[in-house]
Amino acid sequence: MTENVENLRNIAFVAHGGAGKTSLAEVMLFNTGVTNRLGCVDDENTLMDFEPEELKRHISLSSAFHQYSWKKHTISLIDTPGDQNFFSDTRLCMQAADGTVVVIDAVDGVKVQTEQAWDFIDEFNLPSVIFINKLDRERSDFFRTFKDAEKCFKPKPIITQLPIGSEAGFKGVIDLISMKAFTYDTKGKATKIDIPNDMQDQVEEEREALVENVVESDDELLERYLEGESLSDDEIINALRKGTLTHTFVPVLCGSATKNIGIDLLQDFFVNCMPSPLDRDPWIAADSTGENQIECTADPDAPFSGFVFKTVADPFSGRLSIFRIVSGTLGADGTFYNVNKDTNERYNQLLSLAGKEQKQINQASPGSIVAVAKLKETATGDTLCNEGRKVKFKCAEPLPDLISFALEPKSKGDEDKIFTSLSKLLEEDVALKLTRNPETKQILLSGLGQIHIEVAVEKLKRKFNVDVRLNTPKVPYKETITKTVRVQGRHKKQTGGHGQFGDCWIRLDPLPRGKGFEFVNKIVGGSIPRQYIPAVEKGIIESSRKGVLSEFPCIDFQVTLDDGSFHAVDSSEMAFKIAGSLAFRKAAAEAGPVLLEPIMNISITTPDEYMGDIMGDLNSRRGRVLGMDSKGKNQVIKANVPMVEFLTYAPELRSITGGRGIFTMEFSHYDEVPAQISQKLLEEINKEKG
Repeated sequence: MTENVENLRNIAFVAHGGAGKTSLAEVMLFNTGVTNRLGCVDDENTLMDFEPEELKRHISLSSAFHQYSWKKHTISLIDTPGDQNFFSDTRLCMQAADGTVVVIDAVDGVKVQTEQAWDFIDEFNLPSVIFINKLDRERSDFFRTFKDAEKCFKPKPIITQLPIGSEAGFKGVIDLISMKAFTYDTKGKATKIDIPNDMQDQVEEEREALVENVVESDDELLERYLEGESLSDDEIINALRKGTLTHTFVPVLCGSATKNIGIDLLQDFFVNCMPSPLDRDPWIAADSTGENQIECTADPDAPFSGFVFKTVADPFSGRLSIFRIVSGTLGADGTFYNVNKDTNERYNQLLSLAGKEQKQINQASPGSIVAVAKLKETATGDTLCNEGRKVKFKCAEPLPDLISFALEPKSKGDEDKIFTSLSKLLEEDVALKLTRNPETKQILLSGLGQIHIEVAVEKLKRKFNVDVRLNTPKVPYKETITKTVRVQGRHKKQTGGHGQFGDCWIRLDPLPRGKGFEFVNKIVGGSIPRQYIPAVEKGIIESSRKGVLSEFPCIDFQVTLDDGSFHAVDSSEMAFKIAGSLAFRKAAAEAGPVLLEPIMNISITTPDEYMGDIMGDLNSRRGRVLGMDSKGKNQVIKANVPMVEFLTYAPELRSITGGRGIFTMEFSHYDEVPAQISQKLLEEINKEKG
């Protein structure tokens, strides 16, 4: 790991799945001698994808890290997932980057996931470059893809390179800054050639447009340019760097990762125009009181600070905490302070990440992405620092879960093992959530999609030998009432000794949705002694936990206790609790009980061409569309939909849109189930209960 912070580049590769991020990382590692063979995703032999689940699916499921040296610079690569199921990991790991490469497939163009990645870039204020990949493929089109990006992204993309040839005839790249053309052989070796005659006019036109865009980042250059003065290549490169770092524009480069065309020029761009840790604004942290802000800069001599953005759980080697050093320098071993857990943590080895391997290092400086093993308390999102200067960084939250499955152990007695083993996986993947629904008594695993859950279950089996079945979760229905009734609850039992006697009159009133339960005491004249009134309320509350239709909790009602009687000897708290329970059961049955279902707020982002299919599908799911907005070339549909209709929506939206649609979902409110559906539903539920 370099000690020269100025020569360090932390670059995250982001894109829609299948755009070629991993192939791009692999060819860079090959070109720089890190590996002596060029890894291929389809051949399952890449350095960056190594988990069995990744090899099986031929996609990145988790961010991978590696470094290489190029022209006296250390380039640290973060290869992030592009699949929607694992995009939470992408967002969390982008926090550790100083710049990003947005990889766009020249055949498919900008997809929804690419736009979501761009939102993360804006969120973290990261300088970016666009790399238009796969120009060797059939139906690839550089200018169509550029216009696609131009339409979707701000700041504006600007062309810095042009491809030579197209599709199967794609063979090289023209650099518009140096005005040099290069072709590449089958091993990726570049040969300088003259700019093709048939491209001269286009090259001159695009070069002029590039210079006009670049000088906008430098007032002095702009003035000289407007006065007709010629600018040197170095001046243009400096202005390009300045504009990239200040988000004035986004340079567009091109090539083919699998054919190794244009990759050397992209690597040069990292060195010349992408930020070092010194180029970014100071990191803002809270002090020990949480009331004041502290600026942390990439100073090797400052007190150490950093944040954990990823955790890897391994049943054999233990927990691996991956963090970025913001300030200060770390040695091969030592102690640091965890602000979130208010404890000191000891580490014995400082590690650099190289794909699935970790290499021991002696020192790491600001900007370095490193790891330590077996920290006892530290988790993803925690801040590590020098105890003498306590600071706390605000880390990004994982994306909200979209789908849940009920877990059922295949072997009896494995329920406890599910919780202990999955809790370790949750340390690794904070986008997963494990809960137990107290109403349905089910263990629920929630995530970003069906594949997300299936991969977690596969890891559970592989790493911890725990096998589970995935079932569709039961919907947490509730019940309520629709009419006002007044009833008597009377409990009288005579035994050999003291009997039991409790007598109460209650009025049951419906409340507006979301109001819960209210209890009103209107006893006057001591018809029920004061000490027994809480027992009546307790009996009603306990009884309401199982409604009268199908034992779902009853909500949104008011009980008014207005009369009753007691016995001087036989009355007790227990007797009045039973009387209250009896009164509620009788009243609820007479008060027009109805079934309530959870309604979710849904936001679906989709390309225009799928709007009709999605709207029709929403109607079939009893959805109520609340509105639509435009976002780039996509449409955003907002709707209310019953939870029961959306339990398996993630794979179905993927099917409708060919993987180009995304959605978010959160609980909104409970609403009455339509009568015709309610009757059928209750028959099915009660049949299941036997």
